[in-house]
Amino acid sequence: MHAEPRASRFVQRLGEGGQRRIRVSFEFFPPKTEEMEKTLWDSITRLAPLKPNFVSVTYGAGGSTRERTHSTVKRILAETALTPAAHLTCVAATCEEIDAVIRSYCTAGVRHIVALRGDPVGGVGERYAPHPGGYRNAADLVAGIKRHSDVEVSVSAYPERHPDSPTVEADLDMLAAKVDAGAARAITQFFFENDLYFRYLDRVRARGINVPVVPGILPVQNFKQTKVFAARCGASVPDWLAERFEGLEEDAATRKLIAAAVAAEQVLDLVDRGVTDFHFYTMNRADLVYAVCHLLGLRPSHEASREDTALPLPAGERVGVRGVG
Repeated sequence: MHAEPRASRFVQRLGEGGQRRIRVSFEFFPPKTEEMEKTLWDSITRLAPLKPNFVSVTYGAGGSTRERTHSTVKRILAETALTPAAHLTCVAATCEEIDAVIRSYCTAGVRHIVALRGDPVGGVGERYAPHPGGYRNAADLVAGIKRHSDVEVSVSAYPERHPDSPTVEADLDMLAAKVDAGAARAITQFFFENDLYFRYLDRVRARGINVPVVPGILPVQNFKQTKVFAARCGASVPDWLAERFEGLEEDAATRKLIAAAVAAEQVLDLVDRGVTDFHFYTMNRADLVYAVCHLLGLRPSHEASREDTALPLPAGERVGVRGVG
């Protein structure tokens, strides 16, 4: 007797219920060298056909990458059909200086800003202090942006609490203040345990905050580097993740396969639990992100169809985890 082949849980769900579009956004950082410039634009070229909701470009501490960020955003506007979201921080700058950046973004055609407090110029370990003539925090910055322009504003959110927040409640108070000031969306810091995201989302909704809270996903391009990033931002690296990369220090090919498996496992579990929007921290590299997006059902626009780009609404979708507008 021959057993019938069993479809995966992911494939089985494709026939259930109404369909729901998966939407993604990608984060890049401005390049420092010609080689990094080529890598960045190769990645943008590779990912652009997936038609992301938007692509964001980071902004260094104290505005240290201001010109490179602006240049990258302008090139995205000029040479692609992508919608850029320019990062902006309030570290080490007066309100007048930051307002000038907002005006320059708007003049260039930017209609979406990711507003962040920013890291102290001295980096990890240095205590944050607002500039005497600047915006005090991210909520103040959001209000300043909205005073000058009706651009869309996204802000950050922290499933494991911002390292500088004294309590979880203080962290939620700040998120509420950013939303009250005009933020339309929150994008989370990366995380590896999905339960952290859902517990955080429950607290956010209980606090009365109803904007989309989009999970930030970091495919592990380099495990050692990821641990450093996690330590800086207060994100935890679970033991199981370390074990998956153990012994692969000299085996780049296998590390890449493991990284793809880990990222795929995370996003497919999030989809199963009702998530439809994802923000990928690309590290300016496309391969892993492209592969995960393929698993999510996204296809290059020239071959896209309704069936390719839509997934079902899983049973029991959580209120508030919606497509971002």
